[in-house]
Amino acid sequence: MSTSKTFKALHHSDAPLLLGNVWDARTTQLAQQAGFAAVGTSSHAIAIALGYKDGEEISPETLLFIIKHIMKVATVPVSVDFESGYSNHPPEVWDNLQPFVELGIAGINLEDGQVQDGKRVLGDAELMAKKIRAIRGSSDIFINARVDTFTTKHPDALNEAIRRALIYRIAGADGIFVPLLEKEEDIKEFVSKVDSPLNVFTTPNLPVYDVLAKLGVKRISHGGKQYDQLMKKSEAIYTDFQQTKDYKLVLGS
Repeated sequence: MSTSKTFKALHHSDAPLLLGNVWDARTTQLAQQAGFAAVGTSSHAIAIALGYKDGEEISPETLLFIIKHIMKVATVPVSVDFESGYSNHPPEVWDNLQPFVELGIAGINLEDGQVQDGKRVLGDAELMAKKIRAIRGSSDIFINARVDTFTTKHPDALNEAIRRALIYRIAGADGIFVPLLEKEEDIKEFVSKVDSPLNVFTTPNLPVYDVLAKLGVKRISHGGKQYDQLMKKSEAIYTDFQQTKDYKLVLGS
């Protein structure tokens, strides 16, 4: 079975796939050691680690450099956060993605929101569908279509997410990712109307794992949350070490 088929199969079991979100080769190794069946990159973590802001400030070539190192150590399927494809011209989206597919990635996240002047805005659904078709016409990788109606505070976020998800499903998306979809009744409504594996994002208000399984959620990811925690801890260590000169702070003892 190919890596992409293995990855797709993980979205069709009774238990939701818990995706380990990573940003380099070492975190990939750690996620694998912890027992994650698949990993997915965080565009947020990768961008911040390289000194950029999230939102396609890095180039596809820079991202490819990171993914090459991840793929060298990966023993489980790898999904790449490909943001909105680094182009609004569908054929160019596939051109940008092709080198990643040739590396052996199992899937991607492709989003219909874009960051403009530091703010995420909702893009055109038909353009997103064209990007999906451009990829699907050349590859069988798992396409996880991210719907940004909640993150952009659309006035009818749930119904618009359902409308868009159905468009993306017809275009060839394998799964649907709706960040900030977190209420039980909203998740239940979405699953009842969209026959595609649903990916949700960890938030303080998200139902617990077993409840999500009963609701029909198929994938759970945490994005850059872990990276942000680690950076806050590092910030505190730097500050305390510089102020106290106490070596134990960096020795971890």
